[in-house]
This record gives sequence, C-alpha cells and structure tokens, in this order.
Amino acid sequence: MINLNWFPVWQRNFLVWKKLAMPSLLGNLADPMLYMLGLGYGLGGLLHQVNGVPYLHFLAAGTLCYSVMNSATFETLYSAFSRMHVQKTWEAILNTPLTLRDVLVGEWLWAASKSLLSGVAIILVIWGLGLYTDFSLTLALVPVIVLTGLCFSGLGLAVNAVSPNYDFFLYYFTLCITPQVLLGGVFYPPTALPAWLAVAADWLPLTHAVNLARPLLLGRWPDAVALHALVLLAYGLAGFLFGLRQTRRRLLR
Repeated sequence: MINLNWFPVWQRNFLVWKKLAMPSLLGNLADPMLYMLGLGYGLGGLLHQVNGVPYLHFLAAGTLCYSVMNSATFETLYSAFSRMHVQKTWEAILNTPLTLRDVLVGEWLWAASKSLLSGVAIILVIWGLGLYTDFSLTLALVPVIVLTGLCFSGLGLAVNAVSPNYDFFLYYFTLCITPQVLLGGVFYPPTALPAWLAVAADWLPLTHAVNLARPLLLGRWPDAVALHALVLLAYGLAGFLFGLRQTRRRLLR
C-alpha cells in the first residue's frame, strides 16, 4: 500500500502558498525572464548564433533549467528553514502521528511541485515567443522539470539540515549554485570552456538538466537520456537522505 502520510505536509504548504500564488509566480518569472530577454536579445544581437541556432533559442533551455533550480532551491532553503527553525512548524507537526520522514518527503515533493509551476510558466513564455522547433517535443520538458526539481529540492534539504542561520545559505549559492549557472551550459556550451573545466561541468547536476532540455527545444531527442535522468535522481535522493539524517539529529537529539 502506498504511504501518503506526507500529503498533509504538502497540502499545508500549498494552502499557505495559494494565498500569495500570483506574486510568487511573478517573482519566480521575473529573474529568468530578465536573463532570457536581456541576454537573449542583447548578446543575441552580437553573437547571432551559437552551435548553429539563434542565441535566444539556445538560451531558452538554460533559462528554463535555471528557473526550476532557483525555485526548488529557494523553497527548500529560506521557506523550509523558516518552517523548521523560526516558526517551529515541523516540531508542531511532529506532535501528530506523522514522522520526520513524512515531513521531509512532503517538503521535498512540495518544493518540486512549486518548481514545476515555475518551469511550466517559462514553457508558456517559450511557446509564446516561438522559441522551439517541434511543439510535441516540448511536452517532454515536463518530466525534465520534475527531475530537476526533485534534484535541487533534495540538495536544498541537505543544506537546510546543516544551516545554523539564513546567512549560511550564501555559501551554498556562492560555492554551488553560481558555479553551476556559469559552467552548466546555461549561457554558453561547456565546450567553450578549458578542457579541465568542461570535465568538471560534466559532474554538475544542472549540466545534465540542460543536456536534457536543450535538444528538446531544438527539435531532437537528447542523447543518453537514462544517464542524465539517473544523475539527477541520484543527486536528489542522496541530498534527501542526507538531509533526513541530519535533520533527525538536529530536531530529535
């Protein structure tokens, strides 16, 4: 029998978010839209084409993955930390029959769901601007968004579990998120990097997300789909399990 004990946690977060759904979506859209339109048209006017495609088309997939990563990361860091440490929401839930695993699974899936909404919003913009080659292939972006959201939600919960305060998150953004944005193929192909940096970029989860999304927008099926999907799942599951262990030590010691 499938265990759905996590669902009340997911539902609670959804009901809270629903009160400010529109400002939240607009906030998640603003940053990637500025990157896509500003850099797409600005640099696109100078670069014209990258790997044989217009730069705005090239940038669209990277912006999509970047948006999903950001949404999942912010939700599992700032929002989840508030519920765990500041508001003591998790401790209140633990006074019910739910377990800490139920709470963390609910948070993991909620963050992935929220990042899915952000990703779908970017897809709608991509459709509106005509930044795709085959409409049917763009529908396959939805499972890519889900995998990416689960990946970075799991990693975010791992960081949340060891963070003493909000300021600690700056280390994660500086040392983990920013390098992925710069090296993961969002703005330019990793082949433009020095060989040693290109090899390092291959280990980054955002690189695998972009390698799945970009071909779909350019009208072809990605290479090594199973490999990219397994890497994203492995990062997400490892982050979740580490976060669960460390959070248990933190709250239940």
